[in-house]
Order: sequence, then C-alpha cells, then structure tokens
Amino acid sequence: MNRPIRILSILLGILFGALLINQTYLQYYAAGGYNSDTRNRRVIDAEYSRERGALLVGRTAIAESKKSEDPDDSYAFQRTYAKPYLYSPLTGWFGYGGSVTGLEKSQNQVLSGDDDRLFVNRMIDLLGNDGPKGGNVELTINAKAQKAAYDGLTALPGDVKGAVVAIEPSTGRILALVTTPTYDPNTLSSHDFPANQAAYDKLNADPDEPLLDRAVQMTLPPGSTFKIVTAAAAIETLGKYDAESTVPGGDTYQLPLTKGESGLIDNEGRSCGTSKGVPFKQAMENSCNTTFAQLAVEVGAEGMQKVAEGFGFNQTYFDQLQGTNGKSLTATSVFPTDMDEAQTGQTGFGQFEVRATPLQMAMVAAGIANNGVVMKPYVVGEVQSSDSDVVYQGKTQELSRAVSASTATEVTKLMVATVDDGTASPAAIAGVKVAGKTGTAQSGQDDVSPYAWFTSFAPAENAKVAVAVMIQSADIPRDDVAGGKYGGPIAKAVMEAVLK
Repeated sequence: MNRPIRILSILLGILFGALLINQTYLQYYAAGGYNSDTRNRRVIDAEYSRERGALLVGRTAIAESKKSEDPDDSYAFQRTYAKPYLYSPLTGWFGYGGSVTGLEKSQNQVLSGDDDRLFVNRMIDLLGNDGPKGGNVELTINAKAQKAAYDGLTALPGDVKGAVVAIEPSTGRILALVTTPTYDPNTLSSHDFPANQAAYDKLNADPDEPLLDRAVQMTLPPGSTFKIVTAAAAIETLGKYDAESTVPGGDTYQLPLTKGESGLIDNEGRSCGTSKGVPFKQAMENSCNTTFAQLAVEVGAEGMQKVAEGFGFNQTYFDQLQGTNGKSLTATSVFPTDMDEAQTGQTGFGQFEVRATPLQMAMVAAGIANNGVVMKPYVVGEVQSSDSDVVYQGKTQELSRAVSASTATEVTKLMVATVDDGTASPAAIAGVKVAGKTGTAQSGQDDVSPYAWFTSFAPAENAKVAVAVMIQSADIPRDDVAGGKYGGPIAKAVMEAVLK
C-alpha cells in the first residue's frame, strides 16, 4: 500500500471511530439530558400527545385525558379536570412545555407511563402496537370530607382566604386538603396556548393569590392553637403537671425583660384564676394567654423548641405537591431559635416568630391523637397500571415521637374539656367525644384582621380524623373574628364526614 492510500485509510478510520464514539455518546450517555431538555419540542409534543393516566379519588377521576373532539387538533388527548375548584390545590395543572404543577408534577413519571414500575405494561403496549399509556394515581382523599371542607370555607361571608387540612392520625393519610380562593386548571391546560398564558397571567396578577395553596404554602402565626404544643411541652418536660394540676394564672403577666423586650400579657377578660394559679383545664378552656406564656418560660426556649420540632416545626416532611421546577410547594413551619425569656413567653401562645401551615397544625392535633407519635403525611395512596393493577401502595411512615403517650393522654383531656366546656364548643358532635382548640392570632398590622384558627380530632379516645382550619380573611368584623365561632363548625362538618 502506497503512502497516500495509507494516510487516507488512517484518516477514514479515525473519522469512523469518532462517529461511533459520538453516536454512543448521543444515544446512551446524553439521551436522558436531551429528552428532558425543555427545548426538545419533539419530546414535548410526544408527551403532550400521550394518553396520560388519571388522578383518582376513590374510583372517580378528578384529572384525566380525553380524546380531543377537534379534528384539527394537533394533539390526540386533552387533559381535563372534574370539579376543578374543589381539587385544584391537589391536582395542579398539566400544560404544554413543562408548565406542570401539583400532583401532575410530582407524579408525572407515573401519569406519563415512564415510571419503571410500569415497564411491563409499557412493553406490552409497544408489542401490541399501541401507544404508551400512563398509570393512574389513587389519592388518600375522602371525597365527603373534601367537599365538607370546601363548602364550609366558601360559605363564609365575602371573599374568603383560608384553608382546611384533615389527616388520619394513625397513618398520616391526608383526607382533605382545601384552599380558597381557588382556580380552574382547565383554563391552563387547553390546547389554545395563548389563552393558557393569558389565563395564567390573570391568575398570577390577582391580589387574592388564587394560585397560592394556603394549606401548605402559607405560614401564619397559629395563635392559641399552639397552646396544644405548650401544654404538651410543660407536661412532658417539667414532670409536675397533668390535666388535673393547678398551673400559673392571673389576669395579667409581665414578660421578663432581658433584651429590651416589653409586653404585658392579658386574657381579654376571660376567667383565668389568680397569681396563685388556675386549674389547667380552665386555663385551656378559656385559652388563658397568661398561663401559657408562663408555662413556656418555665419550659425554656430549648425545651419548647425540642417539642415543637417533634411535631414537625423546622422540618421538611411533605413533597408530593410540587411546582414547575420540581421542588416541593410545602413551606417549612417555623419555631424560632436563640430566644430570650420574653420571646419564649410569646411563643407559648403562638406569637413572636412562630409560623405554621394548616398542614402543620393538623399534624399537631394528629400527633396528640396518635399517642404522641407524628406520622409523615402523604396523599398518594396507590399507583396503578393502565389496567388498574396496583404496582405501589402508599406507605405509612413515622416522622417523629413528639411526646410520650401519657403526655398525649393528658393533653387530650385538656382539649376534650375545651370542647365540652370551653371556647371549642362549636365543634361538639352528639354522641362523639371531640378534642379541640381555638386560636386567634394577631396579624401585626392595623389594617389586617386577626387570623382565625381551629384544630381538633375525633373520636378523642381512638381518633379517625384530625383537622386544622385557618381563616386568613373573610367579610367578618374585626372584633368578631374567632377561631371557635367560624372555624369550629367547619372542623365539625369535616369530622362528621369522615366518621359518618
């Protein structure tokens, strides 16, 4: 072989080798990145045209793909949402080009059929010349409880901003998750893309923030519902109190002044004993700020923090509702650290820098109901193939032990007394022992009304449901805002829906 031919052969061999390396890289190593690249229109179009699985409540589809009825439609299936305003905080929406949120986002692999657990079904579809079908996701939601929560919130006067969460204490299964105002995900998922964008822009600019899932994304001072945590901390940490004890009382209490903080705590005219003390049940029944401020100071900042974190504060524990970026929408509830005594006293009744989501306060009630053990909340009950075969069952998982079973029993007694004879009486259910606590938290702004809270569980001796209600605002006179008056009946309706 002469020299020129040899050189040409070597060059061709190098080029052929480079081609093989490039093909190997593109088809095996880089394929995943190209598939997930938002600029890859072919992949986006293929996914958008696919028959996506359903989101189910029981056997009812609350989100499903239906064949497009428009002969000129470029996409074979249209994503639709039944009862959109009721379920949008859970479903989110499925839009073109990665505009996907909520369960549509977190369960996208299943719903699109790409999940490894659906591999066999995917192979059968391919061998049968059928297009790939997505799997279904059945939620833990109780349809009656969800409707009771939504009806209760929307029945309040005016443009209501609020949320309700219900949990099964022994498992962490979310039975209801509602927020208002809400929106119609159908307007964000049509095949008219300019209309989708216009609808999103309008919702995003709305000052009432209908796209905000107040059940998990908004943290507010929980007010007196946090007294459940303070009572638990006092009983657990100090070892000298139970439900029958006498605890610090009085009409007023001056917070310790150690860092220039000032504040005289009062009870707004409620009967809270004297400086010599008050029965613990009476203090809880009447929601005595002076009592719980003093108990928090007794427990101390570290003790309060430990118990609060046992209930889930300062922790991340729920990621099944996601934004378009794939990150959890759930905000972290906050219990402050590095506090002085004055600040610690304020946390005793849910003020200072304590912030909680409605999901968090439902977990507090559920933790007491479950003998002091807090379960990790979840809403995905089952993953099913397109043929309804179960390929995954939602798992019950312990998050933490907040307090001992004996402490939980004593706090339950206090909460039952608060329903039987105190401020939580609007949640009473005939023939059922209910445990509950009201809360009214100051917003810290003169032009913003206080926030009304309510949390409860039932039956008290073997709870099947724990509920938290948060009313951020409604057309209610400022002086009339009360967690028991407005949140209590909603919690009652949700508990009845589960129990009956």
